[in-house]
Amino acid sequence: MNPVSLGLSLMAALIVSLPAIAQSDSIELTLSRDPHLAAIGDRQVSFIARDMETGITYVLDGSEPDRRRGPWSTFKIPNLIIALETGVAEDLEARLPWDSQARPAANYWPADWRQDQTLRTAFTRSAAWAFQDLAIEIGARTYQDLLPAWAYGDAEVADGSDRFWLDQTLEISPREQIAFLERLLNRQLGISEASLDALDEVSLAGERPDGALHGKTGAGPVELGNFEGRFEGWYVGYLDREARAPIVFALHAEASSFNGIRTFRREMAEALLTDVTERIE
Repeated sequence: MNPVSLGLSLMAALIVSLPAIAQSDSIELTLSRDPHLAAIGDRQVSFIARDMETGITYVLDGSEPDRRRGPWSTFKIPNLIIALETGVAEDLEARLPWDSQARPAANYWPADWRQDQTLRTAFTRSAAWAFQDLAIEIGARTYQDLLPAWAYGDAEVADGSDRFWLDQTLEISPREQIAFLERLLNRQLGISEASLDALDEVSLAGERPDGALHGKTGAGPVELGNFEGRFEGWYVGYLDREARAPIVFALHAEASSFNGIRTFRREMAEALLTDVTERIE
């Protein structure tokens, strides 16, 4: 049996044994938008975070935490896990060669996409083509089995598609993003410690006074294919705190151009995480 089939068989057994995922009734508190109005400007911003220690959820005033949108490259979080768990990628150093004929470079590709990758660099550089290649090898059946079991958004995956997370076939809300991360970090999805350690390693974005920040960006045009129009973007991840359970979070923003969200996503998420941790203290 090849590694993909073996991984799929193991996961299918896992899915059967997973308990039904229930929505938790948690206290929900509002974060004021007022201190951030100047930074937000005319952008549309939604933010939600959950303290896994207490179960309390924090939502930015004026957010749309239950509105689904395409996950864009934040899907690299579950995609990395799936690639490792199925054996399609052995570890973070697994080589992903670039076939420039099959995946010709688009004019918006940065220089670091136009070369061979490893699973590690494909994640950190957000190289879309590398994860598209992985998706073909993983196969639609695996995603169609796993994503509903994980309650990952609407779990829609088209047969044969290598871009279902990039073309708005698959959609997820900010609340669903943090619920997925919470189950993942709580070891409720049956994922190996090796794969969780790999995610921990590759998603580390920096140290803060209140913990280690782990995150993944994602972005794309609101109108598919229109790179001159409005852009939406995500910053999704978790704050790993010493001696406390993590805080999981998701920020979604929309602006008039990519430049309007490029650095804003993480900057605003970090500012709002500070608001959360200050409320907790």
